[in-house]
Amino acid sequence: MRDFAEKARVQSEALIDAAARHLFPAVVGEPHAGEASRSEVLAFLSSCKTIFWGLAVFSAMSNLLMLTGSFFMLQVYDRVLPGRSVPTLLALLSLAIVLYLFQGGLDLVRNRISARLGSYFDDHISLRVFDALVRLPLKTRGDSDGLQPLRDLDQLRGFLSGGGPMALLDLPWMPIYLGVCFLFHFWIGATAMAGAAVLIALTLLTEMKTQTPAKAFSRHAVARIALAAESRSNAEVLQAMGMRRGAALRWREANKGYLKAHQQASDVSSGLGGLSKVLRSILQSGVLAVGAWLVINQQSTAGIIIAGSILTARALAPVDVAIANWKGFVAARQSGRRLDQLLRLLPAEREKLSLPEPRESLSVEQIHVAAPGTERPILTDVSFKLLRGQAVGIIGPSGSGKSTLARALVGVWPFARGRIKLDNAALDQWSCEALGRHVGYLPQDIQLFEGSIAHNICRFDLNADPGEILMAARIAGVHDLILSLPDGYGTKLGEGGIALSAGQRQRIGLARALFGNPFLVVLDEPSSNLDGEGELALNAAIAAVRARGGMVVVVAHRPKALEGVNLTLALAGGRVQAFGPKEEVLARVLRKPVALNVVADNAGGGRWSA
Repeated sequence: MRDFAEKARVQSEALIDAAARHLFPAVVGEPHAGEASRSEVLAFLSSCKTIFWGLAVFSAMSNLLMLTGSFFMLQVYDRVLPGRSVPTLLALLSLAIVLYLFQGGLDLVRNRISARLGSYFDDHISLRVFDALVRLPLKTRGDSDGLQPLRDLDQLRGFLSGGGPMALLDLPWMPIYLGVCFLFHFWIGATAMAGAAVLIALTLLTEMKTQTPAKAFSRHAVARIALAAESRSNAEVLQAMGMRRGAALRWREANKGYLKAHQQASDVSSGLGGLSKVLRSILQSGVLAVGAWLVINQQSTAGIIIAGSILTARALAPVDVAIANWKGFVAARQSGRRLDQLLRLLPAEREKLSLPEPRESLSVEQIHVAAPGTERPILTDVSFKLLRGQAVGIIGPSGSGKSTLARALVGVWPFARGRIKLDNAALDQWSCEALGRHVGYLPQDIQLFEGSIAHNICRFDLNADPGEILMAARIAGVHDLILSLPDGYGTKLGEGGIALSAGQRQRIGLARALFGNPFLVVLDEPSSNLDGEGELALNAAIAAVRARGGMVVVVAHRPKALEGVNLTLALAGGRVQAFGPKEEVLARVLRKPVALNVVADNAGGGRWSA
C-alpha cells in the first residue's frame, strides 16, 4: 500500500505540472526571456504548490479509502456468508462505516480547500486583470464589449473552485486501481485495462472534437454581447431614426451563430459523454461476466466478482467525469490562454522613483502619434513648448489631430517617436498615479461614474479634503448648480442616478479636471455644450489656472473658446502649421485660407475649416 501511495504522489506531481502547462500555456524557462514573458497565471499556480500538495495528500487518502467498498464486499462474500458469522459481519460493517465517515470528512476538507483556492486565485490576480482591462483600449482597438477578461477570470475561478483540480488529482489512481484488479485475477485486470484504454481513447477524441466548436462558441458569444452592448449605448439613435428593427436583425444573426456553435459543442460533449456511460456499463457487466466465468471454472471466488466490478467502476470514474465536464476544461484552457496573452501584453507597471512636482514647463519634441492598434500616424513631427502661466489654444479642421494631441499630452495615447516632458522629465518616467496628480483632463466625451457628485469631482479619492472639492467646483463655476440639485454634492450619478444635461456633465467634468490644482490642464472642446454663463465660467477657470502658475491646453473648434489663452497652435493634416502668440497666429491663419479659415455657423462665433 505504501508503494501505491508513493506512485500516486509522483504521478500527481507530474500531472499537476502537465495540466497547468496544458491549461495555461506560457513561456517559461526560455533563453533570454524577460519577466514580461512569464505567464502570471502559471506563476500563481507554481506559488500554490503547497496547496496542491495538500490536495494531493487528501486525494490520496480519499482514494485509498475508496477501496473500502470493494474489500468489504470481498470479505462479506468470502468470509461472512460461508461462515455465517454475524459478529464478523457487524465488525466489518462498523469498520466500513468508520472508514466511510473518515472518507466523507476528507472529501469535505478537500472540497473546501479547492473552493478557497479559487478565491485565492481571484484575490491574487483580479486587480491585475481589472487594471489590464482598463488599459487595454489604450493599447489596442476594442473588438468586443471589453469585459471578456472578467468573464475569463470568473471561468478560471470556477474551474479551480469546482471539481477540475480534484478530477486531475484522481486520475493517477486509475492505474493503481487497475493494478489491484490484476491482483484479484489477471483476466479481471485485463478486462478492466481494455475498458480503460477505450475510455482514454474516447477522452482524446473528445479533446479533438470539442476544440473547434468551443472556439466558435466563444467567438460568437463575444460578438453577440458586443452587439447588445452597442445597441444599448445607442438606444436614443436607434429609437429616433427607426433603426431598432435593423439592429435586432443584426443581433439575431449573431445569436443564430452563437446558438449553432453552442449546439455543436453540446452535441459533441453530450454524445461522447453518453457513449462513455454506455461503455462503462458494458465494461462493468463484462467484468461481472469474466468473474462469473472464473468462478464457474473454480479460478476465483464469488467475492472477487463484486469487488472487481466495484473497483473497475471506481478506476474509470475520473475518466467519465472528465469526459462529462470536458466543456469546462476546454473553456478554462481558453480563458487561461486569453488572460495569459492579456497580462503579457500589459505587464504590471514597475514602481518608479518619485519625482518633484512639475512647476516650470511642458515640452513636446517631434512626436509621432497613431491610434492604439494602428500604425498610420495621425500626428507627425509635432513640437512646441509651454511655460508656467501660459495657455495655448489648439485649432484646426476636423481630423487634423487636435484630440489626438490632447490624449498624447496626458499620457493616454502612446507616441511612436519623440518625447513629451514636464520639467525635463519624460512622461514615461512618471507612474500613472503620480502623473495623474499633476494633470487635469476634460475629454470630448464626458463620462461621469456611478457615485456622488463629490466623489466624481475628487476622483474617488477617499482621503480628499472637502475644501478642495468645493474650491474646484467654485473655480469651474458649478458650485451653485450643484447646490440646486436634490442632494447637492451627495447627488448620485451614473446608473440609476439623476439625469444631467450635456452642459451640466461638462461643467462637473471641468471641476474634476481642476481638482487638486494640477500643473497641466488639458481641455478638449470644453465649450461644446456650454451656454453663455458656462463659457464665462470656463474662461474664468482658465484664468485662475494661469494665475496660480499652471498651464492650460484648450482644444477649440471655435475661435470664441480662445478668449482665455495667450498662445495658439494651428494643426492641419497632422502637422503644425503655426505656433505663437494668439493674435499673430490667427492673423496668419486668416491670411492663408488654404490652410485654415473661419466659417460662420448658425451658433455664431464661427468654426475652423480646411
